[in-house]
Amino acid sequence: MNPSVTVVVPAMNEADNLPHVFATLPTWIDEVVLVDGNSTDETVAVARRLRPGLRVVTQTRRGKGNALIEGFAAATGDIIVMIDADGSTDGHEIAAFVEELESGADFAKGSRYLPGGGSDDISPLRSLGNRTLTALTNLLYGTRYTDLCYGYNAFWAKHLDTLALDCDGFEIETLMNVRAARAGLSIAEVPSHERLRIHGESNLHAVRDGWRVLRTILRERVRTTAAPQAELALAD
Repeated sequence: MNPSVTVVVPAMNEADNLPHVFATLPTWIDEVVLVDGNSTDETVAVARRLRPGLRVVTQTRRGKGNALIEGFAAATGDIIVMIDADGSTDGHEIAAFVEELESGADFAKGSRYLPGGGSDDISPLRSLGNRTLTALTNLLYGTRYTDLCYGYNAFWAKHLDTLALDCDGFEIETLMNVRAARAGLSIAEVPSHERLRIHGESNLHAVRDGWRVLRTILRERVRTTAAPQAELALAD
């Protein structure tokens, strides 16, 4: 039996982008969960018109991380895929992510830097920051990631408890990547091409969100080294 697949789409005021985004989703997707960040446009109405049977979750707090966490909690599929509502992530690529999971990976993460990947959107400053943060993560955690700060990921839903996600902002992708590695999950990178946002403006702020990512990397490293000490103390 093929695993069921849920696509989680966080969205706030993305009514103009959703027709394009939903048109790229494979017909075999079992479930789409739209997490609405209290939009003031017709995001929810447009989504429901485009996707009969759509599940809508109204976000209770703020931030992309919180939206994804609430969407993950509502998902019922065996596999969860996270994509953006601005048109930057291509739903046609979902098949490649699912294929990696069905081939044995626990977690599949998109990479714009692998052969076959790329970006129409990332600036030189953001690219430099991402490569620096990726290198730091690889050094601290022994990973071989090529693209740390990218929000196109898929994973088996059974690993949600292991990831134990607990952040509200754009650093959610970094937290997922770090905790997946810490937990010893089998991780596969998938070439992905990032498109330009179709309509509207991004809420991403390179410097502010870069600092949040850096703090997440360092904080998780402290937790990694502190945990064995705590276990030893309990054993004594």
